[in-house]
Amino acid sequence: MRKSIKRFLSVFAVLALILVSACSGKEASKPSTESNDGGKSGAVTVKVGVISWLTGAGAGYGEAITNGLKLANKEINAEGKVNIELLTEDSAGKQEQALSAAQKLMNSENVSVIIGPTLSTEMKVVGPEADLNGVPIIGTSTTADGIPQIGDYVFRNSIPETLAIPASVQKAVEAFGVKKVAILYGNDDVFTKSGYDTMKKVAEDMGLEILTTETFQKGQADYNAQLTKIKGTNPDLILCSALYNEGAVIMNQARKMGITVPFVGGNGFNSPEVIKIAGDSANGLIVATPWFGGKQDEKVQGFVEKYKAEYGKEPDQFAAQAYDALYILADAIERAGSDDRDAIRDALAETKGFEGILGEMSFDEEGDIVMEPTVLTIKDGSFQLFE
Repeated sequence: MRKSIKRFLSVFAVLALILVSACSGKEASKPSTESNDGGKSGAVTVKVGVISWLTGAGAGYGEAITNGLKLANKEINAEGKVNIELLTEDSAGKQEQALSAAQKLMNSENVSVIIGPTLSTEMKVVGPEADLNGVPIIGTSTTADGIPQIGDYVFRNSIPETLAIPASVQKAVEAFGVKKVAILYGNDDVFTKSGYDTMKKVAEDMGLEILTTETFQKGQADYNAQLTKIKGTNPDLILCSALYNEGAVIMNQARKMGITVPFVGGNGFNSPEVIKIAGDSANGLIVATPWFGGKQDEKVQGFVEKYKAEYGKEPDQFAAQAYDALYILADAIERAGSDDRDAIRDALAETKGFEGILGEMSFDEEGDIVMEPTVLTIKDGSFQLFE
């Protein structure tokens, strides 16, 4: 209903503009096609807002995301088909700051599209605001259940936990003959709670015995109580839904306590920061991801080399997803031929079979990404294919 009303108002506005132009003898205004080269190229110029976690404990996510976006932006603008101006705001991983950033970008900066925010918790408040204002928004790292269902203008190119976790658990069960599991998750965050819901359902659907379920809070430093209970149940596998800071500390403390069984982590573990923080304790972590930098593919290796040359380190999943997201958006803008929010939204919805560094991607009817995940493990201090 909301989309129909927006369409009606858009059509009404266009008819009114044509009528006024006819009466005044002037030509109706056209979408902006001015680019940074003074309009010589004829490329559509579009302002894109970015909301990212750039300060605080999870800034590693935001840094990777903005690096991926900046690299893609440089390449896209150099091609000359579209011209994208990125306007970036820091959310610090907080809902209220993310919402304020979104309102500034939509109302003061008049952006046509928003990329971000970083966390599903933030998207739960930013997504409805963007949808209400008819501004397309693309999550590149928001994997909690229900994100695209927020509204017609909400998309994501990050694979949901409901797709990633079953793939990684299945691989672990097959490799280790798992029968019994323990679950540990952060109960004060939409993303980690959503990961837990998926882990619990997958374990139940696969007939695995859940020995215990333990919880923690964001920023917690001591997990001795939870891990002692888990160790006492003697599980074959630990399912853990956490962001990388807490997840890395949990694995480090678990190994020091003598817990040697593998961990299956949610999407928050998909960062080199886990290895940096946990060291050798990160070995044995299993995750599913759309990105593997070791894949022998020309596009993948080309991106890795360009990213390393630009930033002095290898890209992670979050950088890769952001990079592809901007290319998906640029493709939609080119097809829309305009900086109009509705036109871009409709072009995004029609994205099918897009070939990026993550593989072939499409959006389903709800704006969720359709693609195949890859299961990785950390071995000898690096992410490797889990085979």
